[in-house]
Amino acid sequence: MNETWLIPDAYLPAAGDGPPHGHEAVCVLNTENREAHLTLDLYFEDRPPVLGIAVTVGPERSRHLRMDDAEALGGTQVPRETAYAIRLTADVPVAVQYSRLDVAQPNYSLMTTMALPTDA
Repeated sequence: MNETWLIPDAYLPAAGDGPPHGHEAVCVLNTENREAHLTLDLYFEDRPPVLGIAVTVGPERSRHLRMDDAEALGGTQVPRETAYAIRLTADVPVAVQYSRLDVAQPNYSLMTTMALPTDA
């Protein structure tokens, strides 16, 4: 059984002069006693999607996937300052949360939301 989560409003902000650096993260909680195998698909407005990014989350663990960390994303470099959306599928039940830290202004902005579970 696969679970699917959607994050329609993803956006990796400018890094800024930091620290802290502007970033976004997909946070996954796996409360199961077995490893969770995730697949991330990235959809853009003006280019083909990036499909099949494989990630694992250990049993009874959480993982914060920084979308500016290409190594954590199997070598995928997410472009900054570009709107996109994320579909995440998992082979065990997980919880998915999305966070964005924007440092473009002196008053930093932190946004977080739970991802939308779906059958899509």
